[in-house]
Amino acid sequence: MDTREPALPEAMKNQLNDQLHLLMDGIHRVLGTIEENQCCILNQFEQMNQQFRAIHTIAASYYLRTYLEPFTDHYTTLATTVQHLSERRHGALIAIRRKDEIKPFVHSGIPINAILSFSLMESIFYPGNPLHDGGVVVDKNVIRSAGNIYPTAQFYEGEEMLGTRHRAAIGLTERTDCLVLVVSEETGRVSFAIQGKLYPVQPSGLL
Repeated sequence: MDTREPALPEAMKNQLNDQLHLLMDGIHRVLGTIEENQCCILNQFEQMNQQFRAIHTIAASYYLRTYLEPFTDHYTTLATTVQHLSERRHGALIAIRRKDEIKPFVHSGIPINAILSFSLMESIFYPGNPLHDGGVVVDKNVIRSAGNIYPTAQFYEGEEMLGTRHRAAIGLTERTDCLVLVVSEETGRVSFAIQGKLYPVQPSGLL
């Protein structure tokens, strides 16, 4: 498995540099507050936490596109799908095959073998559809199957309690080089898993 990350373009570097310098300015202000006034700094911590999450999602959204575009021509379809599902809080689990074969690690799916489309994805993950709780497998530009069960994460060491979809996303990416998109049914939050790690992305920044 190739673990090298793609290089950041200059525009992205500049954007991240600007955001990080703003965060550093906030840290310096908090340090001054502690030394001078010894007042409550919880609001400042929350603001910095929000800033850091925003920086993280900017970078993650860029990497998501970079990881996927060599392996499917339908990146925009996938991005539109997870945006809409996120807005409606319809849970989703979508594995995109890259180089490794993933068939040995998924089971109980129903063959679809249809061209990847926004309308088909939305119908699969619509609550009440018999396939909506399972995972979809995408190979290039084709939805191969739906309603799949993925292996559960074995090596996740994060502090956050994860739901079934997120554990399954991590589990499949622990075993193959595929990328798995996840939409949380509870919060609408969008994440992607790769190489056994989970990254949040901002749905509005995917297109």
